[in-house]
Amino acid sequence: MGQTVSFTRPDGQALQGYLAEPARAAGAPGLVVIQEWWGLNDQIRGVADRLAAAGYRALVPDLYRGKSTVEAEEAHHLMSHLDFGDAATQDVRGAVQFLKAGGSAKVGVTGFCMGGALTILAAVHVREIDAAVPWYGLPPLQAVDAGAITAPLLGHWAVRDEFFKIADVDALEARLREAGRTVEFHRYDCKHAFANETQTPGHETLPALGYDAAAAALAWQRTEAFLARHLR
Repeated sequence: MGQTVSFTRPDGQALQGYLAEPARAAGAPGLVVIQEWWGLNDQIRGVADRLAAAGYRALVPDLYRGKSTVEAEEAHHLMSHLDFGDAATQDVRGAVQFLKAGGSAKVGVTGFCMGGALTILAAVHVREIDAAVPWYGLPPLQAVDAGAITAPLLGHWAVRDEFFKIADVDALEARLREAGRTVEFHRYDCKHAFANETQTPGHETLPALGYDAAAAALAWQRTEAFLARHLR
């Protein structure tokens, strides 16, 4: 089980987050885990716990400052009022710096949906990041300075995603490759949020969402191998 911790953003503001640590935390690599639009809920804490069990110090910054929801309309409202630039350059960077100051020589960032978009923005703006794994979420292409990215990227994308079109993923990948970045993108014949186990068939919060156990397992296998290569 993890715990609530406080850390400081680069601008000096305090922020809380959920920290899950492995049995041997000393010197373990770190991962900043970025929430979906629902907020810091039990599902994303479970992701952090999973990564801790795999040997990482996993920190979920509380981007909504204590708010979370199970209602799509409210989630959209919360996400719409989030300053993505501030979240990437301050909240996420502060979390990366906290993990490095706590003994993690290398720190990666991963995020889902909204968190996937923030993962890419963080890769652009936060030089301390050593690896980035966005899941089915990307920012507007004009916000991505591919030449500024130094960390290797592994991306997981849903071909039938109604929120983030696969054509935009293709365009992002082409831009990254043209800039000579280290990028590995995988596409899955799934809906958005295919790795969120709470969106099971018949229980989806929205029809456009859908958990796919086989695709999620493959994506996690690829993620664990990628993180082992770049953070250990």
